[in-house]
Amino acid sequence: MDLDAFYASVEQRENPSLRGASLIIGADPKQGKGRGVVVACSYEARKRGVRSGQPISRAYRLCPDGVYIRPNLALYGQVSNDVMQLLRKFADKFEQVSIDEAFLDVSQICPGFGGPIELAKQVKSELRQSEGLTCSIGIAPNKSAAKIASDFQKPDGLTYVDPEHVREFLAPLPVSKISGIGRKTEQRLNELGIKTIGDLAAYPAKALYKRFGKSGIWLWAIANAEEKVEVQETYVMKSIGAEHTFEIDTDDWSAIDNELLALVDSVHKRLLDEVMTYRTVTLKIRFTGFETYTRADTLRFATSSKDEISDAIRELSNEFRRYPKKVRLVGVRVSGLESVAGEMARGRTLESFTS
Repeated sequence: MDLDAFYASVEQRENPSLRGASLIIGADPKQGKGRGVVVACSYEARKRGVRSGQPISRAYRLCPDGVYIRPNLALYGQVSNDVMQLLRKFADKFEQVSIDEAFLDVSQICPGFGGPIELAKQVKSELRQSEGLTCSIGIAPNKSAAKIASDFQKPDGLTYVDPEHVREFLAPLPVSKISGIGRKTEQRLNELGIKTIGDLAAYPAKALYKRFGKSGIWLWAIANAEEKVEVQETYVMKSIGAEHTFEIDTDDWSAIDNELLALVDSVHKRLLDEVMTYRTVTLKIRFTGFETYTRADTLRFATSSKDEISDAIRELSNEFRRYPKKVRLVGVRVSGLESVAGEMARGRTLESFTS
């Protein structure tokens, strides 16, 4: 799963007036004299030759009428965390590999969704509904082929590679589609007459080993659909949260409060199930038009108290009760997590966590 133009999409979600614009996130271009680089850009800017990592001065020459903004890394990190929490419920094993990309092993869980394609459609639907974002998904029997497939129909793509036809899918693609092959490696492969993944698959493995060492065998295995690296569970729980999107945007605060209480119950139950404490309580509230705010309260001491969550959410929500727009989504999260066992090892008693 790869989020589409993640940074730019988040900015366009937060500010709908940016949709359709050639949006460039990075340093101040200073009318083409600025220093620094492009951090990210929208698909509209990419069509004009702008790329991530490009000098901002070159981006300005290519796209002088673009919209240039500084990155909001805290916001992107928060949205990424929300997305990854959503994805985990769809996976037997889950591996986040960057702020906007993850592998999901769905071998056991997908029959319950009617198969891998239906599961992927459900992921895309929930992501769009909950976060207002699109993603591209590749489905294949190994990680390298799934990664390549996820890039096949961007943006908002869904590509299924039948297990019996992985090599046929890969064969016509340029070798540069394999993750890790940069310009220098591509050039060295081209010098051997290897331009497509099919060429790479047909090349003698021993000759690749002599030229590239172990990485040559690794590339040959990918080309021949023999890569068998498992999805690695690398997740460290940083927060526990729950969200609710109203079927119809509402300004009925009795209904909103009821939903917040239900979310507090859900979060607290998971906290107890995980035998953890928290220090920070966060309210997320989204209004009509995807206008989103978060507010947080950090406690002096770690606790697992449900009342502390409820009290904090009540206080944090007061700011928004007279807001003129209707509410689309509310969320509750606790963070600053630590296992009770770890705290007790440092001398705190079990009773102190729930008092």
